[in-house]
Amino acid sequence: MNNFPKISIITPSFNQANYLEETILSILNQDYPNLEYIIIDGGSTDDSVAIIKKYEKKLAYWTSEPDNGLYHALQKGFEKATGEIMAWLNSDDLYHNRSLFVVAEIFTQFSQIQWLTGIPTYFNNDGQIVRVGYQAENWSLFRFLLRGRYFRYIQQESTFWRRSLWLRSGGFVSQEYNLAGDFELWRRFFRCEKLYTVHTILAGFRFRMNNQKSLEQKKGYDNEIEKIIKYDPLSRKQKLHLILCILYQNSILRFIRDGGIVRKLTKYLFNYPPVLFYDRFTNRFEWTDNL
Repeated sequence: MNNFPKISIITPSFNQANYLEETILSILNQDYPNLEYIIIDGGSTDDSVAIIKKYEKKLAYWTSEPDNGLYHALQKGFEKATGEIMAWLNSDDLYHNRSLFVVAEIFTQFSQIQWLTGIPTYFNNDGQIVRVGYQAENWSLFRFLLRGRYFRYIQQESTFWRRSLWLRSGGFVSQEYNLAGDFELWRRFFRCEKLYTVHTILAGFRFRMNNQKSLEQKKGYDNEIEKIIKYDPLSRKQKLHLILCILYQNSILRFIRDGGIVRKLTKYLFNYPPVLFYDRFTNRFEWTDNL
């Protein structure tokens, strides 16, 4: 692939010296030739600044000053970003090897894709891969709002988008929420475009031993989600469609034994886009309608 679109990655951080360097290296060691990497530190009092300075020649921008939390730091970073493709990686999470090249290839090959996510993966406290999603999950607005029992959340670490979608969606990360600002951003993205999934691993979330807000305050995250949905209501047509999805999900599936019919009905009703997968014979990513 000769075309390397500029990719802007923002890392917000605060007192994460135990993990920060590993996160930084998971990005820089990819050697992606058109990377714009920005770190926004919230005025850390541990060794974070020393770690950042160690790599500052490879950074497009960094700062360390008090802020109002994660989403404020992200907004500051995205205001500095100029890349065609955008994403953020928190200061304890990790990208998989050469995942930025995969992302660049897909966005270059498929102009219709405005945002993209991969198979969710998870690391333990020591950076070892300990969980990989079963498959590339299909996403649509209705699946997103229903949030099933197991696959309730789009993995932020594995999600990338075009600048054009960012701008059409308002060009900001909401400061109204302490926990679910990512959900609010995805909700705005869904107003504009479908989310496509690629059947590969791109990044992962780290399970830390302690002081992990996203896990310890999961109930608070869910409460903020309900507020976001309440204040951004569906149209009457969308509400009727969502009710139909609920009825289908809770009842009809119990009586249909033909897996092929179930997959076709599910794809049609939930309005799923096709999934991308790597074809070893063509050495390219291709479409599949399989769920």
